[in-house]
Amino acid sequence: MRRITVIPGDGIGKEVMQAAMLVLNELSLPFRYTWMEAGDEAYRKYGKALPDETLEECLKSDAVLFGATGETAADVIVRLRFELETFANIRPAKSYRGVKCLYDDIDIVIVRENTECLYKGLEFEVADGVTEGIRVITRKGSERIARFAFELAEREGRKKVTALHKANVMKKTCGLFRDVCREVAKSYDIEFNDYYIDAACMYLVMDPYRFDVILTTNMFGDIISDLAAGLVGGLGLAPSANVGEKHALFEPVHGSAPDIAGKGIANPSAMILTAVMMLKHFGHLDEAAKIEKALENVLAEGKTTPDLGGNLKTMEMAQEVVNSLKSM
Repeated sequence: MRRITVIPGDGIGKEVMQAAMLVLNELSLPFRYTWMEAGDEAYRKYGKALPDETLEECLKSDAVLFGATGETAADVIVRLRFELETFANIRPAKSYRGVKCLYDDIDIVIVRENTECLYKGLEFEVADGVTEGIRVITRKGSERIARFAFELAEREGRKKVTALHKANVMKKTCGLFRDVCREVAKSYDIEFNDYYIDAACMYLVMDPYRFDVILTTNMFGDIISDLAAGLVGGLGLAPSANVGEKHALFEPVHGSAPDIAGKGIANPSAMILTAVMMLKHFGHLDEAAKIEKALENVLAEGKTTPDLGGNLKTMEMAQEVVNSLKSM
């Protein structure tokens, strides 16, 4: 029995989590769910965005399924990634039938190093009006994430890994990352190349088909994954996973969306696809494929929330996914 900590979080996180759980509960899965609190509301209630009890439960669990958080994201999600030592962030960008997007048939996976770079939060005010941030890139961290990307490519039958960096300017930090990626690539029978991050942004917009698995550093990965989401219909279709040696944390890429929170119109697709990633992580491949296929059917039929041109409420769309599951 897998222990799963469920944290709905703030805003639409609560709504999309309810939708995802409706779908998950349709299947007989060996999971035990424990619901906990974290985020902006938890901060106002307890004085801590990530209460000690929540962190303790997360550390005891096999995985955390997270909804969304708002202003306290750094104190919740970023901290959880470090506490759980989830060094790899995986963000797919895939186009689905029925969803208006810039390109059809995109299927890219972004593998982002999750514990280093500027996101370590080493920022200082060194003088009046002068601040600095320290960027940390290590050989160990770079090699670990590079091997993860190549092994993911092998496992999923993907053909190419592309590393993104800015080694022509940040010659020490990005230079080390690039060199380690090139070294690791020699151990795998998979095509490898690398681009400067700025050129890669242009290529993603003009010719995304040249990418398969993207391998990059923490901040670059955060930025470029949102760009990739924009190619396939937006953050409402963008799931993610954070994976370490002992723990895993699954969360949709979108935030708490306070402008629509409480209206019941949030797109649950990203949260459902995030649950699919959790099932795949634990080896429940058939169940994961069924849920993704059910969602694909619903999207293709246009039974969607307003952001995708439909008129369904969040839970109505989730019910359509359940109905599709039952018909299989």
